[in-house]
Amino acid sequence: MAKKSLIAREHKRKRLVATYAARRAALKLRIVDPKIKEKERWQAQLELQRLPRNSSRVRQRSRCAITGRPRGVYKKFGLGRNKLQELAMRGEIPGLVKASW
Repeated sequence: MAKKSLIAREHKRKRLVATYAARRAALKLRIVDPKIKEKERWQAQLELQRLPRNSSRVRQRSRCAITGRPRGVYKKFGLGRNKLQELAMRGEIPGLVKASW
């Protein structure tokens, strides 16, 4: 199981991303807009840099919903490979069957 502090940090990042998503999107549109003057574009870049770093979606790390494991996480299920296998073998994930040939 991952440290609780690391899991809490990820929750904080998710909250920040949700809070600043609209503002970041608007600033990015202003930066790439060819009609805007160079000085306004520069101001938009400075405003974007002033936002918290953790408000960027890129800084999020996908973690297992049960254990908090950072690696080997399947996005479709939100689970780490170990827990996914355990739950699949017990038949607790609907529609997921073991492949055998």
